[in-house]
Amino acid sequence: MTNAIDEVRRFLKKDDLPGAVRSLRPHAETAPITELAKAARALADAAGFKDLAGAAKAAAKRPGEPQALYDFGYACVEHGIAFLAVAPLREALRMRPDSRPVLAELVSALEDEHRHTEAVALLSGRGQGLPAWPETYLLVHHTLLAGDLDTAERIGRALPAPEDPQWSGAHDRQLRRLHRTGQARRAQSAAGQADPLGRADLRGWHYGLTGGLLGTLSPYGWDAGMTGRYAYLGDTHEQCRHGLARLALALEAAGRRPATVSLLPGRSDRILGLAAARVLGLPAVPYEPARTDTLVVAYDLNATDPDLLRTLHTRTDGQILSEHATCWTDPPAVSADFSALLCQFVSPPWKDDQRPEEEIARDIAQAAAAAGPDEGDGATPPDPDEAFRAFVSAVRDGWLTAPRDRVASPGPVPSSRFA
Repeated sequence: MTNAIDEVRRFLKKDDLPGAVRSLRPHAETAPITELAKAARALADAAGFKDLAGAAKAAAKRPGEPQALYDFGYACVEHGIAFLAVAPLREALRMRPDSRPVLAELVSALEDEHRHTEAVALLSGRGQGLPAWPETYLLVHHTLLAGDLDTAERIGRALPAPEDPQWSGAHDRQLRRLHRTGQARRAQSAAGQADPLGRADLRGWHYGLTGGLLGTLSPYGWDAGMTGRYAYLGDTHEQCRHGLARLALALEAAGRRPATVSLLPGRSDRILGLAAARVLGLPAVPYEPARTDTLVVAYDLNATDPDLLRTLHTRTDGQILSEHATCWTDPPAVSADFSALLCQFVSPPWKDDQRPEEEIARDIAQAAAAAGPDEGDGATPPDPDEAFRAFVSAVRDGWLTAPRDRVASPGPVPSSRFA
């Protein structure tokens, strides 16, 4: 056994399953598959995943059998440890190079790991005979997420509509993303950005992929791999107020004037919603899924009840969904139309404040927005109101025109989290 596998067992003896998983990651594509399977079985036994344990046991006994390797890789993907699936699926595909199920599952594992460039290389390496559905669709998908818009547009334009209706929704989503990313690149180019839709254009890619507007960029760690995102954020009233100021600017630039602010039931959502109503001069009303011409305000959609969240996927006429702190490492089930910022973890400024919601909302609305955003560490490029206004004005015709689909990938803008 390798030291890495021994370490997995040491973590499991301490009942530290997450630690055991993390310790195995660096060795997932270097250790022999037999040892990986034995380690995965130990993980599965500890977690109570009988299907994964059985598949891992079979792969450890028969590492030269493609079906056993496929079943092992499939189970790893299903249980959220796709990094362990890559090696057995690659080996299964080497043995059965014409197997479409094995190819699809390997692409799925790479996608879960945000290894889009590798997925592109794998699919494009199949040559001119690559089937249109789903393989060429997946090639376009990963080419876009890898940041190559020109190639994605070229291949996507030639992709025929699917004959199988189960792929129609995916095709529509892809066409919308290609359209929005093209919009975003033209908008940033017109604004004079040095590298529109390049590897540092977080706002452009966020709009292109999710359909949402990104209000602000983090002023910390730009050159250290954050590129406009926050990691762990201790939020402030001033930051919330600045986000609401950018929301107001977005609504103005897009020519949108909702009639009400809809309050979601969570305490943080209500506080921010009441503050938004004050800032925008609109009445606050309880959230109702069928209400039209309203601004729905959330603080953190990942904290919202899943059943309620599902009602926000399909857009009611004139409904706009705003989220203050959008998690970029575990995106919510729906993509907000406006996100004030992207963060990995956020602590609201009223966490220990037991005052009534209306009092806290008043403090946010009266916070010193005029002082402007945090200047940060000085390494982040300037992000003036004028640039944000110009971007919104340029993409306004494509904003608020599609369902709020979840986008699990952080996209092509690199980060220290997904290297």
